[in-house]
Parts: sequence; structure tokens; C-alpha cells
Amino acid sequence: MNHRTDSRSFSQGATGLAGEQNVQGEDQKKLDVISNDIFNACLKNCGRTGVIASEEEDVPIAVDETYGGDYVVVFDPLDGSSNIDAGISVGSIFGIFEPSEECLVDDRHVVAEDGAELDGKSKETLLYCCQPGKNLLAAGYVMYSSSTVLVLTTGDGVMGFTLDNLIGDFICTHPDIKVPEEGKIYSFNEGNAASWSPGLKEYMEFVKAPGEGEKAYSARYIGSLVGDFHRTMLYGGIYGYPGDTKNVNGKLRLLYECAPMSFIAEQAGGLGSTGEGRVLDLVPERVHQRCPLFVGSKKEVEILEKFLQEQ
Repeated sequence: MNHRTDSRSFSQGATGLAGEQNVQGEDQKKLDVISNDIFNACLKNCGRTGVIASEEEDVPIAVDETYGGDYVVVFDPLDGSSNIDAGISVGSIFGIFEPSEECLVDDRHVVAEDGAELDGKSKETLLYCCQPGKNLLAAGYVMYSSSTVLVLTTGDGVMGFTLDNLIGDFICTHPDIKVPEEGKIYSFNEGNAASWSPGLKEYMEFVKAPGEGEKAYSARYIGSLVGDFHRTMLYGGIYGYPGDTKNVNGKLRLLYECAPMSFIAEQAGGLGSTGEGRVLDLVPERVHQRCPLFVGSKKEVEILEKFLQEQ
């Protein structure tokens, strides 16, 4: 028996590529598809949601009014899925909005990701989702790692819950999460540094050599947004996914990743920034719109903003 072949076949069958790409042109893992199906089924059948938008779907979905409610839910069902086969932590991210009757963006500029024209109902559904992060009612993430942790905010602080496998329920283990105001940890993919802006390159020099008598920052980068963000929430510091010459706006999605994580960070006393301003003030024109993200300890994000704004 060829163990190498069997091992590879098992990996591809259990967690490997699904053979498809999502709307952003990214290869989907089978667990991406399975996770998305589970989220969709639960949200459609809960009786509370009116519109759901997933990173893995081309367009938002209007829930049947007979069974649906009013809430707008946006989510990334399985963030960091490229790390699955390596056993690295992955997670789910979500945000919840109230339905908005107001057209928050000029509907002439709201189009499908492929630029196609939308009919009236599709455009209305899209407009419900294109809200700034400051309108979020709730946001959270689940981290699947050595333990399963749910971190949640409903707009009044942040709480963390850990799954107790013995009773099959989540126990409150972090009743009031606060991001340390400062933190000597930075989390960036420095493999892209050659393509960064001059201001960001100067910032990276600063964290490595902040000045006489100052301690250099420690580099900590998992490559899984939920894992890196969770560590930043607990220990302080800054996580960054900037734009570069190849991807001007970075690769993180505003609605599914940047806005919910920034909302959580601010509720915990931190800050989420594009480098030029507050993430929560951005009004998306596309549901899969991307934006740079710098999030974590308030003072650390403000230091970075100064470097970027002075370039």
C-alpha cells in the first residue's frame, strides 16, 4: 500500500480544494462550501433574518418573507481556510445590521461584482447590505483552535465564551474584554513589504528600532485573521493587512471582515483604521469591496496612522 498516496487522497477528500472559485476568484476549500451551507441553512430557518450576505456567495440572498425576519446578516463562514491542512486556527466572522430603508449609497453606483445590471429586488437587497460598520447592532467571531471560542459584542462591550465539550455549551470565560491601550506586538505579512508604501516601510523600521531606550516590538503573525486578531484583543498590539502595489486596497473584505472586527475592537477600547480614517465610517458600494485594515490597541493604531499620513 502506498501510504503517501493514501495520505494525500485523504487530505484532499476531507479538507482539500472543492474545485470551484468564489466570486473573488479565490479557490474554495470543501470546508468553505460546507460552512457556507450551514450558515445559510441556519440563518434562513431561524425566523429572524431578512437578508444574508456571505463572502462565498456572488450576491446577497433575500430570505423568504414567510419564514424570515428583518435583520441583515453578513458573514465569512470560514476565514483562514488555506490553513486547514496545516492544522492552524481558523474561524468564522459575522456582523448583524438592522434593515435600512434609506439608500445609503447612490444606487446608480451599486452593481454586481461582475459589473452586471441588477433588477429592482436585487438592488434593494444589495442596498440593505451596503451599510457602514457604525450601523452594526452586533458582531462576533468564533475561533476554532485548541479550544472553540466565541467572542461577541452587541454594542455594549465585548464578551468571550469558551465551548465546554462536557456539557456541549458555551461558558462565559471573558466577561469584559478590553484591548490594552498599548502593546509591543505587530502582526503583518512582511513578505509583501517590498510593495508597501514609503510611510508603511518607515513604520516597520520604527517597530523594529523605535528609538534609544525603547524596546523593539515583537513580530507575531499566524496568517489567520481570527487567530491574529484574537491574540491582539487579549495581549494588545496591532494587526495590519495593508494595500500594496498589486492589491491597492488589500485583500480583506470590508463587510465580512474589516467592519465586524473593527466594531469588536472599538467596543473593547481599541481602534480599526484604513490608515486614512475609521473603518466603521466607510460606506461600501459593493458587498465584496476590500479595504486596508489596521486594528488593535488604540495608541498603536494612531502611531501607524501618523506614519501613513505624513508620507
